[in-house]
Amino acid sequence: MSAGGTAQAGALPHGVAAAGRYAVGVVDYDLGSAAYTLAETGEPVELAATVHYPKDPHGAVRHPLVVMLHGLHETCADRTAAAERDAAEKAGDWDAFAAASQKLFSWPCPPGVRPIASDHGYDYLAQDLAAQGFVVVSVSANGINASSVTGDENASARADLLNRHLALWQRLDATGTGQLSGHFIDPATGKRANVDFRHRVDLQRVGTLGHSRGGAGVTWQAADAHRGQWPAGVKVKAVLGLAPAYNVMTEDMSAYRIDSTPLAVMRGSCDGQVGTEAFSFAGDATAQGTGATYRFAVRGANHNFFNTRWSPDSGEVAAKDDASHSPDRPGRCGDDSTATPDIQLTEPQERKVLSTYAGAYFRRYLMGDHRSDAVLEGREHPLSRITEVDVQARVGR
Repeated sequence: MSAGGTAQAGALPHGVAAAGRYAVGVVDYDLGSAAYTLAETGEPVELAATVHYPKDPHGAVRHPLVVMLHGLHETCADRTAAAERDAAEKAGDWDAFAAASQKLFSWPCPPGVRPIASDHGYDYLAQDLAAQGFVVVSVSANGINASSVTGDENASARADLLNRHLALWQRLDATGTGQLSGHFIDPATGKRANVDFRHRVDLQRVGTLGHSRGGAGVTWQAADAHRGQWPAGVKVKAVLGLAPAYNVMTEDMSAYRIDSTPLAVMRGSCDGQVGTEAFSFAGDATAQGTGATYRFAVRGANHNFFNTRWSPDSGEVAAKDDASHSPDRPGRCGDDSTATPDIQLTEPQERKVLSTYAGAYFRRYLMGDHRSDAVLEGREHPLSRITEVDVQARVGR
């Protein structure tokens, strides 16, 4: 169904773009860098996010909610520490390397050093989705990135962070009160923004997108074993793991098992951080289920370009191209398992792929819009001029 609850009709594919009909507003909220502490370790975690939302002129529509969660990345924009780490790596001085890394992965960041806003790295996608009628909340997870929790505990901590934000939105939508009330900031001016989200967000139509370790977090949060931890009134109806960094050493696969909620996974052939186990792990997690599953293998995509703050063109601290390159094949890339290098996508091209497939996926499962089903199922390839996207789909049993 549409954002207003009506099934979509008419054309679409061919280049897909689903241009939005809404103007888009943007606000941030930050309830503090130590809004809560991890139960396992007592380490501080923030409750902060950036929000893109459709400016509905009539204010009568409840919009589906998409919550996005970034993965593991440096937390503090300390250029001196980054330079020290690079020099230590070249010199093989691993004590100095660890000391510099500690500065880059601290939380809260020390005075005078700004945090790296990884949550803003998906603003391009949030803008596209909000224009189509979604409220999009991209969550900051710097505290978890700087923490000592690993493996399944890390995925669990990220899932808990998602649930805390969802609880805030459930109360805000229902009553207009709670911790978010009065805490929205216009990122352009830094001034308070008065946006009324009461009865504007449909918590029964929630989608989640997690990148890298965030992908493990959204899978954990959606797993059947953890659905009881969703806030009252919240229903997650679609999950997208973007190059998800799963804990393949887990001793409890049932902690990730999803039987009915749709799960999509996207990974690039030039990903230098996450291997093809992203697909096989997700396949194992859903093998016994009846829900829809999708696998999008993107030729020429790496890991970092999906997040603008992790990408070289941003000029941000610790931003890099993680793909492997062959000196005798300029412009091509691969990963450790690639026999024939692919033409590497540019930063904008890689993001175009994500926007196209994520938009089609969330429209399908949060709005009931079937116009891009042929794209999701690999029967149509709207981005063939940019790259190949190898699709495997199981639409449900």
